[in-house]
Parts: sequence; C-alpha cells; structure tokens
Amino acid sequence: MPFKPYTAKGDDGYTGLLGGGRVPKYDPRPEAFGTLDEATSVMGLARATIKSERIRSLLLESQRHLYCIMGELASTPETADRFRCLGAEHVAWLESQTDALAAEIQLPSEFILPGDSQPGATLDVARTVVRRAERLVVKLMHAGLATNPQIVRYINRLSSLLFVMARYEDALAGVGKATLARMTCTMPPA
Repeated sequence: MPFKPYTAKGDDGYTGLLGGGRVPKYDPRPEAFGTLDEATSVMGLARATIKSERIRSLLLESQRHLYCIMGELASTPETADRFRCLGAEHVAWLESQTDALAAEIQLPSEFILPGDSQPGATLDVARTVVRRAERLVVKLMHAGLATNPQIVRYINRLSSLLFVMARYEDALAGVGKATLARMTCTMPPA
C-alpha cells in the first residue's frame, strides 16, 4: 500500500501528542513545535540559497537538532524524558560555531536592516522565526509543559548563530558595510 501524506485525524481540530493524548491545534505545545517547524523550513530555504558549504552544513545540523526539540515538545509531560535528546553539549556546540564565524567577519555594533544580500536576508527571516519560537517555548516552560532548560538556551543561541551566519553570507556576497537602522524618524527626500 503506498504512503498517504494525510491521516485525516486532525480534521476535528485536535492533534496527537507523542506518548498519547490529543490537544487542540491551538494549544501552546503545537504552537511552539509548529513554529520550530516553520523555522526549520526557513532555514532550509536559506540552505538552498547560500554559497558557503560550511554554513549549509551548520544549518543542516541545526535543523536536525530542531527536529529533536520538536519531538520533545510534542511529548506528554509523562513521556518527555523518553524523547529528550538535547543537552548542554548542543548549546556549547552552537556557541563554539558562533564564536568561530564571528571571529572571521566584522560585526556591526549598531542595529542593521536585513536585506543586503538574499542569503543574509533569508537567514535573518529564519532568525526572527526562531526568536518567535523561543518566546513560545519560554511560555511552555513557565506553564510546566516543557522541562528541559537546554531547549530555551539552544534556541536562544541558535538565533545568535543565524545572525552571525547572515552577516557572514553578506560578506561573501561582497557587502562591505551593513545597512544600518538609523534610530531617527526622518522623512525621506521628496
């Protein structure tokens, strides 16, 4: 029998959790792991547009880590330990990758406007989706629906890595100086 890409089990507005039970699709858990799924998709779009094999490899590994996190967040509190696969070593890996990339480029000390290169802009979109996911996961942690503190740390560091990756890709694209966000509200010339 061929694989069917649909089950029709969610037609009632509920989704299943790993370990049993169903929750409304608007429950904070599917909201959080769905946003991480969105983040992996944008990271995949970035991976398809960037030039650096090094960055593509880092993105791919990070996408795999996010799937691990999604599995843990999709589990019930009773079964979360069974699906836990992310630890402090993953956070340390992100930190070391971020530090290594940052050492190779000039990072702006001011706020920037994304869009100096297509790969950089795509990575910036991924970063903002990861930041939204972070807010949702923190909400889960505060509600006791997630218990692994490494998840929040990982997502927080991932957004930093994505920022540095975007600037790295901008540099590879020949962007000499990032477009800065001027903190004034002036009218453009007529």
